[in-house]
Amino acid sequence: MQCSKCGADLPDGAKFCHVCGAEQEAQAGSGKGKRGGRVGYSEKIHDPAFQKYLKNTNRWSSIFAAGLAVIAVAGFFIAGETGAGGMENPESLYIGFGIGGMFLAIAFFQILGRKRSTTWDGVVTDRTVKQKRRKQNTGGDKNDFYWVNYTEYTVEIRSDGGKTHRIVVDDDATLYNYYQVGDRVRHHGGLKTYEKYDKSRDSIIFCNACATKCDIGDDVCFRCGCPLLK
Repeated sequence: MQCSKCGADLPDGAKFCHVCGAEQEAQAGSGKGKRGGRVGYSEKIHDPAFQKYLKNTNRWSSIFAAGLAVIAVAGFFIAGETGAGGMENPESLYIGFGIGGMFLAIAFFQILGRKRSTTWDGVVTDRTVKQKRRKQNTGGDKNDFYWVNYTEYTVEIRSDGGKTHRIVVDDDATLYNYYQVGDRVRHHGGLKTYEKYDKSRDSIIFCNACATKCDIGDDVCFRCGCPLLK
């Protein structure tokens, strides 16, 4: 079959074009009553549990970063006072402040990134599997290492605005198998997670808050308690 909008060649029965994203069937947004009613983007995304989860995530990120910053400052101060490693204050203390500031900056940009992320729709355009290897240091000299083989699974998503996004996971094909080329997806701002439009053939579903894999028959995530978007 061919796309009704751009004319691209599509597999028979395709619901969306993997090139332009156009819907190929006259199908209602919610899809209720069709194949179990798990077709469409869930309105449960507006549940207050998600905002609470985001608030708690940002709070704990700040607390964790602040704790690491205090430990860094205190540790380098003590090292400078005792002369450990040839360090002396105030130089050692300055290093502690620098490292502590780095932890705080990382948390700040993580929180800012979540707040600035937007909601957008897109389509899965490609899936790839690559065999790779990386260096693994043994903990001694920097030249003392060995090679570790791993498998990289990538799912490529193109937004309706034309920007390409990738989900990359090492040594775990679960997400790779969950998405198929042509699947319509929605990226939820703040959460920075994806929701599939058509979940009618799925046996699992990923929590859009904590990303835990759940059974499609569950209503809430067993780990964080947020509603599952189905």
